[in-house]
Amino acid sequence: MSWLDRVRERLPFGNKRESPDNLWIKCPRCQEMVFRSEYEKNLSVCPNCDHHGRIGADTRLNQILDNNGYELLPPPRVTEDPLRFKDSKRYADRLKAARASNPHPDAFTAAIGTIEGHKAVVGVQDFTFMGGSMGMAVGDAFCNAAQRALDEKCGFICVTAAGGARMQEGILSLMQMPRATVMTRRLKEAGLPYIVVLADPTTGGVTASYAMLGDVQIAEPGALIGFAGQRVIQETIREQLPEGFQRAEYLHKHGMVDMVTHRKDLRATLAQLLDYLSPAKAA
Repeated sequence: MSWLDRVRERLPFGNKRESPDNLWIKCPRCQEMVFRSEYEKNLSVCPNCDHHGRIGADTRLNQILDNNGYELLPPPRVTEDPLRFKDSKRYADRLKAARASNPHPDAFTAAIGTIEGHKAVVGVQDFTFMGGSMGMAVGDAFCNAAQRALDEKCGFICVTAAGGARMQEGILSLMQMPRATVMTRRLKEAGLPYIVVLADPTTGGVTASYAMLGDVQIAEPGALIGFAGQRVIQETIREQLPEGFQRAEYLHKHGMVDMVTHRKDLRATLAQLLDYLSPAKAA
């Protein structure tokens, strides 16, 4: 036995504790390692560079709605894989894989509750479910949530995060754009507030429809917002795009969004807007 082993036997050291693999998280912007507990306590915002991380539907609902509970709206039932689509993988298999790692059956989840006492329906698009892509289930969920807001005579808040329309559903996914647009018009005609929170990323057909039709457009800091990708635009117009193009701050500066709001201030901002835009105030 070596002298080091003998010393170890006498010292009051236990076995090396194994730390869980998810104890740390690496910020995608500043590349710094952050304690996961600290990161989550900070609403999934990096404490070093203020990067707003992507979060799931349940986390978002818990951050926005009051903690006295909320009611999840039932998910719609739609025809799955209507085109029997297959690329490198069958669409049915992609859906199965997405559902295996997600608590909800598709990319759009809605709930009704209160925000600092103001009744509201909140719909959240989850980028972790097939890139938040908009298919028939997302379209139905959006329309159902808007209809619930009409029935309850309360505001509708939509948090968007999507890569666009779901290509595996072809023209059926594109038809969700006018359907959702009609529902936003009905909310407007009823005098009910429709507020959009643009999270990272919001692109494609979602941007071209309900994501840009809010009475108030709120963007999270650094969120990517646009229709086509930057490379496609540059190749089309054959010009170099400016720094920060399609980011929330650039769009705010050029009048495309109304405000850029930090995640810690989002709930209070939404409550203030609901109070100001409520039908009682309008009357």
